[in-house]
Amino acid sequence: MAGRTLRIVLGDQLSDDLSALDGAVPDDLVVMAEVRSECTYVRHHKKKLVLVLSAMRHFAARLREAGLTVRYVALDDPDNSHCLRGEVARAAATFRPDRVVATSPGEWRVLEDMRGWQAALGVPVEILDDERFLCGSRWFRHWVATRQELRMEFFYREMRRHHRLLMEHDAPAGGRWNFDRDNRKPMPAGIAPPVPPGFEPDDDTRAVMALVDRWFPDHWGDTAGFAFPVTAEQAALALDHFVAERLPSFGDWQDFMREGDPVLFHGLLSFSLNLGLLDPLATCRAVERAWREGLVPINAAEGFVRQIAGWREYVRGIYWLRMPEYGEVNALGADRALPWFYWSGETDMRCMARTIDDTRRNAYAHHIQRLMVTGNFALLAGLDPDAVDDWYMVVFADAYQWVEMPNVRGMALWADGGLMGSKPYAASGAYIHRMSDYCGRCRYDVRRAVGTDACPFNALYWDFLARNAERLRAVPRMAMPLGTLDRMPPPRLAALRARAAELLRALDAGERI
Repeated sequence: MAGRTLRIVLGDQLSDDLSALDGAVPDDLVVMAEVRSECTYVRHHKKKLVLVLSAMRHFAARLREAGLTVRYVALDDPDNSHCLRGEVARAAATFRPDRVVATSPGEWRVLEDMRGWQAALGVPVEILDDERFLCGSRWFRHWVATRQELRMEFFYREMRRHHRLLMEHDAPAGGRWNFDRDNRKPMPAGIAPPVPPGFEPDDDTRAVMALVDRWFPDHWGDTAGFAFPVTAEQAALALDHFVAERLPSFGDWQDFMREGDPVLFHGLLSFSLNLGLLDPLATCRAVERAWREGLVPINAAEGFVRQIAGWREYVRGIYWLRMPEYGEVNALGADRALPWFYWSGETDMRCMARTIDDTRRNAYAHHIQRLMVTGNFALLAGLDPDAVDDWYMVVFADAYQWVEMPNVRGMALWADGGLMGSKPYAASGAYIHRMSDYCGRCRYDVRRAVGTDACPFNALYWDFLARNAERLRAVPRMAMPLGTLDRMPPPRLAALRARAAELLRALDAGERI
């Protein structure tokens, strides 16, 4: 017999099938704690704090209804030690367990702390694998050991084969592994996407909203309008709505950006997936089932499955493979301070202003806004990866370090030198113009590259290529843009770089651009 077991459940581990809860009985003690240190190690968006704390309270109630004994420490509990180890120690001193069981956390710093619990508590501590993902860390390391080159596309195919997702015998459904080229269509102006469901805060959530406003008044964003799912049942409703109403059109327009409509046909499911309220494999199965029933086209189903079974799993694998060194990579030597407009939204670049405003209000922006607007500007301007990392962790309600850091340092900033992406995702204003309606109302002219009215992305793009050309010549997929750079008449390149220098000086001086 295992004896008395103290079971730890973290704020992003709100799943019935969590390994730390496997075999739990009423005589065990489940500990859940709202601690200030986790709320403030970065200054999380207020809506993220509401999401996590409210979902934790609802999950604790779910465990109690299932007959388990839960010690729940609220943020305003006068005896709260306000750090995770302190609350585990306080519970252990009272409960006197024979062992402590926890599921491996999603962030390196928390795992490092957990590894010291046994010595600090004087009680055996078991840190179990997090089995809620499609790919375990050991499997990923084995896959890496068999590869000469790491690419998400090949990993994704293995996930599809292993889990039999969108497969027809041994071949990919639809005859292709990837329908990405069918997912980049400009959206006609008259199309009105269905409004995603919102969930009215109950008494528990409203109490958390008031708590967050009182304890964290200086954090970014606000709590008003909070409507995210905070229970597994609500998350399931959100998934059902997405599959029935928005998934059929998701594939065609998943990369498009439209002013005043940050959601479009996206799922808004990452909040629930990353908290544990939705199971990723079951979510993919729901999407696959809709395709097999003829309700959605293959490019929609495949595009969504690729984001979950491909990117989400791959970035987690890279994170645990390369931490803690990954948190310090800076292959391009970027060191410019984060401009204030990333917080204020006060910029004349309409794409940036609208994306930042959407993010401040919603704690959300879709993947192209993150990668090709705010991330692209950070890449082109040479912003410090540490500062950009912190910004993304603060502003998004679905941001946890395992998923955020590889996407930011790897995908957006190419700070890992190509481990995550086969080329930097650098683009001029032409890409944003093609994939959004932002440019039509922008003060800057996207067709111009030099002059005070020219789109800043244009000159910054060519300046980025010029100052990093030698480093990027070893990257095969950069041959075409670097070839264009090499053929550019020197006076033209000089004018572009002079315009970029003006913009970068303005950034450094804190001036509005």
